Amino acid sequence: MIAPVVLLERPAEGVALIRINRPESRNALNIEVRKLLAQYLTELGEDDVTRCVVLTGNDKAFAAGADIKEMAGAGSIDMMLRGTHKLWRVIAACPKPVIAAVNGFALGGGCELAMTCDIIIAGESARFGQPEVKIGIIPGGGGTQRLIRAVGKYKAMKICLTGEVFSAREAFEMGLVSELAPDAEVEKRAIEMAQRIAGLPPLAVQQIKEVVLAGQDASLDAALRLETKASQVLFSSQDQKEGMNAFIEKRKASFKGK
Repeated sequence: MIAPVVLLERPAEGVALIRINRPESRNALNIEVRKLLAQYLTELGEDDVTRCVVLTGNDKAFAAGADIKEMAGAGSIDMMLRGTHKLWRVIAACPKPVIAAVNGFALGGGCELAMTCDIIIAGESARFGQPEVKIGIIPGGGGTQRLIRAVGKYKAMKICLTGEVFSAREAFEMGLVSELAPDAEVEKRAIEMAQRIAGLPPLAVQQIKEVVLAGQDASLDAALRLETKASQVLFSSQDQKEGMNAFIEKRKASFKGK
């Protein structure tokens, strides 16, 4: 029996872990993997039980890029009909917080996949890069656009134009990585953070993600209006009343996502 290329695990209450499972190809992102990632993240986004998602690979690679063998002979119409751009949008659209736990290589599509997540925890030996230019193409899964928003024009230009691979430390220092961890502790750290987020009021968590992402490309005035409305709306939630009463009564709050 062929092992599934994407595994779904439940390491803790409220937490789902998605594991890319193609070790023979350093977790290269073929069409099957992309479709399963989109499927799982769509389902988890609508699942009331799941409050935070961890996305990971193995100790050798988060994802070493797209599956070059799968696309080497393709033409432009072939690529358009494959609709991979639509799958990227579905993956990025998950309303629940997604934490990337990165060990080993996160190159090309793997780096782009990590950038669709909300938090990136990287092992100290992890390596990042957008090496597409070296094989005659450009990043096509959001790399040119998400990278510039994460690290600024001049760093992004250097990364994309040279195709050079860079360390997790460099990624952390330029703002691409949220947190560094020892290689052996990356997944554990990501699950712990996911548990902490899962214990917080789900409506507020989802509103933070929505407002941050919607506001980053809007004017400051428009973004502040989004923030104000989201903040006001949450005062109609049971979780807001529970959270504030628990604070006043000096007890632990129990959030229901209502």
